[in-house]
Amino acid sequence: MLSVGSPRRRSRPLLLGVVVVLALAATLLWRPLVGDEDRVSGSVSLSTGVNGGVYAKYGQLLRGQLANDAPNLDMALQRSVGSLENLGRLASGEADYAIATADSIAVYQAQGGVGADRLRACARLYDDYIQLVVPSSSPVRATEDLRGLRVGVGQDGSGVQLVTRELLAAAGLDMDSDVVPFRDGIGDMPRMLEAGRIDAFFWSGGLPTTAVSRLSGVLDIRLVPLGDLLPALGERGPHTAYYRAAVLPPDAYPGIAGAEVVDTIAVANLLVTTEDADEAVTEQITRSVINGRDRIGRQVHAAQRVDLLTAIYTQPLVLHNGARDYYRSVKS
Repeated sequence: MLSVGSPRRRSRPLLLGVVVVLALAATLLWRPLVGDEDRVSGSVSLSTGVNGGVYAKYGQLLRGQLANDAPNLDMALQRSVGSLENLGRLASGEADYAIATADSIAVYQAQGGVGADRLRACARLYDDYIQLVVPSSSPVRATEDLRGLRVGVGQDGSGVQLVTRELLAAAGLDMDSDVVPFRDGIGDMPRMLEAGRIDAFFWSGGLPTTAVSRLSGVLDIRLVPLGDLLPALGERGPHTAYYRAAVLPPDAYPGIAGAEVVDTIAVANLLVTTEDADEAVTEQITRSVINGRDRIGRQVHAAQRVDLLTAIYTQPLVLHNGARDYYRSVKS
């Protein structure tokens, strides 16, 4: 009796064990197939920059990368005048993510900008190169030569205007009284220079900047060195610690005849959000920044420098928890 009934009783736990093992195996096999694109959905907004600038181009390309990586997450792009406006949009909730220069962030913090303590970083992106553009026939050979001239200084609320004011001051010039300031953006300044309405303009952007490239095709222009201002610039406040020496390579703008290496100043761009941003969404967007480096870099050459070794250096901001989760996942 026992010999007949015992196998039947043992078969039930054995069958149950097989079912549990199969279920566990199915779970393990399925989990890798469930990517972040199935975890995140909805819509977010990214505040970028002006037409013709690299911020706007980078935003378009990042949105395309995100569409591939997480098709259920839509990214809407918002044009802006630049870094300071972008930070204000984050603080007010008008934007979920934004691009801003490190010096602009430091100034925003130092001035007690609304929500400054809530700002967090996703990644260090690429460097902006400060460019002083003049006609090739211009007598301007250094920033101090701009005294009394009509100078495009960038729009109010832009990072361009912030660094222009600092550079002029480092050269012993006051932006409001020693030059005639034109508060226009990169969408207008090249045309104004071509038409002779201004004598020079400053621009801060990745290389190459489309608007400057186009200008070099219709007007003989020259880039004025700025590297000599770095020592004096470093004495103008804590935010100037984010400026570094850099060079504009001759191939940055092939349209500039006789182009040669130009000493200048660079500052890092960060992808910024707030501490309230969804962690899974922020992790995915950070992943897309790194995943899209090569694809984006083919059109925004500066973005080729984005990688895991540099992306985490986001001073003066700490990383958002979602971004930190991404970096930990790829380094573990």
